Order: sequence, then C-alpha cells, then structure tokens
Amino acid sequence: MTVASALPPGVVGIHALPADHHDGPWDSIITTPEVKDRLLGTALLVLRHGRALDQLSGPPHGLVVLAGPPGTGKTTLCQGLAQRAALALSTRGATTFVEVDPHAFPHEMLGESQRAVTRLFSDTLPELAARRPHTVVLVDEIETMAVRRNTASFETNPVDVHRATDALLAGLDQLRSRCPQVLLLTTTNFPAAVDGAFLDRADLVLELGLPDLDTIVMILRSTMAEAAALFPELDRLAADEALLRHLAETCVGLDGRRLRKLFLAAIARRPATAVDPAALTAADLVAAARSEVGDSYRLDRTTMAARS
Repeated sequence: MTVASALPPGVVGIHALPADHHDGPWDSIITTPEVKDRLLGTALLVLRHGRALDQLSGPPHGLVVLAGPPGTGKTTLCQGLAQRAALALSTRGATTFVEVDPHAFPHEMLGESQRAVTRLFSDTLPELAARRPHTVVLVDEIETMAVRRNTASFETNPVDVHRATDALLAGLDQLRSRCPQVLLLTTTNFPAAVDGAFLDRADLVLELGLPDLDTIVMILRSTMAEAAALFPELDRLAADEALLRHLAETCVGLDGRRLRKLFLAAIARRPATAVDPAALTAADLVAAARSEVGDSYRLDRTTMAARS
C-alpha cells in the first residue's frame, strides 16, 4: 500500500492485488449467490474485455452502484470483489485497487469541487490505471459527488454542486474512453440522492437490503462459530440450531453489521462474561438480541423524527 502522505488528493489507499491480507471480505458478507455472481461477472467482463467491448455501439461504462442501508456490507463486498476479481485475472497481471474518499476533496472555494473531480478522472485515475493491466476504483458515499441536481439545495452553493456533478459525469465518460479496463465501484446509503444521469451510466445497480430470516441464521451461525474458535467452551451455543433460529427470529430488522456484533454485545452485558466469555449463556444472547432490536427501533424513530 502507498504511504498516505504520498497519495494523490482524494485517494486514501492504493493496493496491488491479489494480496493475502485482502482475503476475507468477500466470504465474510453473507448474501445470495446471485448477488455475488452478478458482481463478479460484471467485474470480470469489464476488466478482461473492456477494450474489445469499446467497439460496441453501447459499450459498458465500467460502473457499478451498490445501494442500501448502512451496515449491509456494501463497502466490504466491494473490497472483497476487487480481491476476488484480481485472483481470477492474476495470470494476466496484477490489479491496482484504488480507494477514493469524496470527503477528502477540498470544498472551501467556489469551483474547487469541480476542479478536484476533474483532476481525479483526467489525471489521477488514468495515471494509476497505466501501472497494471487491471484497475478497480472504490468510491464510498457517491451521493456526495453525484448529487441529484434537480433537488440540490439552494442554501449550500448549488452552482458548485451542479458543476461538480457535471464534472463527474464528464470524467466518467473520459475515463471510459481512455481507460476501458477500469472498473469503478460506488456505494450509497441514499440512492434517491444520486443524480439520475450517473445511475443511467451504471452497468449494474444492486440494492442490498436488510437480511431475511434465513440469512440472519447464517450470519449468526458464522459469528458464533468464530466465537467458539476463540473460546471453545462456546461450542455448545454455536451448535444449538434451535437457539440460533430463535435469535434470528428476534433479530429480524437488524443489519448485518449489528448481527455480527451481537456476540460482543452479549458478553459485554455482564462483567462476569466480559472477564470470562466462556460463561456466556443462551439467556445472555437472547437478552442482547432483544436489547439490540429495541435500540434499533428507537434509533429509527429518532432519525425519522429528525428528518421530518
């Protein structure tokens, strides 16, 4: 990974893939096989055949959008996708993985957002793409760059907002023309806030919702198995399918991140289990699940009230 002080503006990470320390994210996100197949298929098509497909009258833009509530694994899935695609294409050369943080761009001056976005797509990304045969770029919270222009607030410098979105769209088209082997992965918690012209350019838009009951069971089973690997005395809980099912039914409505942390929430409820996690009981887990659901409900109500 490139030293942070040497990174271009807006870029927070540059990695050469595949790399052993990037294993894990792809498998850690539990979702339907169809979701992962579509993501990996789209990635391999663009990275492997992007230049050839440029001859089509409707070539791909090399753009993927993952939308959904916080905690549904969008960023982690993108990170895992970069590694998995790099592994699949490793015989053809390494892959550059670039992480971009929109909040790292300067916004102090009128027009600065536009200039920063233009530099990213006209200079930074093409230069990075020239280093290796394949390049994957991840931009989180794309709604901060691709603001829906017809609803932009006139209280927050709408001219700059429009110019930055215009610069992003022009940059996408320019990047596709110059570097058709680049795959741009983007995430958003608020798809309604993303400009329509940006979404229209996407080759794939996937919405990751909250996990259903069966998926919750799989997440809890995986989490408890990891806990039992650390504390073997918890095997009795990890192997209790009836308990896992009951917990899953209690936890409907929680996102994947909170489900993964249920074990930690359970052991932290009592000092005795915090000192000795092996003392954790089924009752501790059930109590933690009920508490997490209650906290989530109150948080949702508070958020809705604030927005209204």
